[in-house]
Parts: sequence; structure tokens; C-alpha cells
Amino acid sequence: MARILQIRRGSTAQNNNFTGLAGEITFDTEEKTLRVHDGETLGGFTLARADKESSGTSENFDINSVPDEFWQSLFDKFAPTPLNLLESRLANVSTNSSLEYIFNTDKTAKIVQVFLVCQTPEAGYSIGDEVAAFGIANRTNPQPITFYDENGLHVRLMINQENFWVSHKTTGASTNITNENWKILFRVYC
Repeated sequence: MARILQIRRGSTAQNNNFTGLAGEITFDTEEKTLRVHDGETLGGFTLARADKESSGTSENFDINSVPDEFWQSLFDKFAPTPLNLLESRLANVSTNSSLEYIFNTDKTAKIVQVFLVCQTPEAGYSIGDEVAAFGIANRTNPQPITFYDENGLHVRLMINQENFWVSHKTTGASTNITNENWKILFRVYC
């Protein structure tokens, strides 16, 4: 059976007295038009129908005539907040139970990544290469655990005394590494 998507609908008066959520679409059952809502404007914005004559002169519309202030106000209102990048110092690869780095921040971590950084050429990599395609024992691309306390944002990689491996740069084959040839780097986007 096919899936059906049904959006909110109502008369023109009902739509005129409705402030939908930002990005919400409603249907005007009398005018047979859609309205797009921004979460603030009562009634939303009616979309033009192709079979109806437009009150504007769309064929003469020049996008370049829209003032820069208009675009800037939209950008200020709807642009995502830029992410801040935090990086740990390089840490030694070891087979301890875990490796932890504490970032001095109270910001929420949006993305957390861990890389192996080549220090001595191995597995086809050169000095300074950052490798995200690695694993510990039978775990591929292990993800760090994050939590907050009074000291800041903790990023912890569970190792459990197991060996690291990387995907060989040219063959892609799992290749055990020499711990001294690599360092660990945590990168956090807040």
C-alpha cells in the first residue's frame, strides 16, 4: 500500500489566523493554494499558482534589485551558528584501557572525531598524514565517548589493551601498526 502525506488544511479564514512553525506548509481549501510559514507571520506566505494570474510582474523581476539588507537579515535569522574547532595535543598510542583528553569548554560537542597521525612512514602513509580509517582489535573506526563535568568536556577512547590497525593507504587492507610510529589526535566541533 502506498504511503500518503497529508498536510494541515483549512479555509482561507482559518489559514489567515494561523501562525505555523518555521518551514511548515498548510493548504487553503478555498483558494486551493499552499502557504509556507516562518514561525512568526500570521497567515504565512501564499504561494502563487501557475494557472492563476499573478498580482506581481514576475517576468520583470530582477533578483539583483533585492536590497542587500534583505538577504543579510535572512542570513542573520536562519544561518546556522558557526562551529568552533577544538583540537587536542598529539597523544601517544598505547594499549592502556582508555585514552582521555579534557577540553576546557562548556560548549556542546556537535561532532567528535579521532585520528591517527603518522610520525614515521608506515602502511603507505607519510609523516603528518591524518588517518580516520583505523580500528582497535575487531572494532572499525571506534568513536570516542564524551561527557561533561566541572573540568570541561571529556573525550575518551576505549582501547581495552588491544592493538591498533589502519587501512593501508594504497591497498585498503587492515595493517597492524607500530604504536611508536603514530600519535592520536582528537578533534571536536562545538
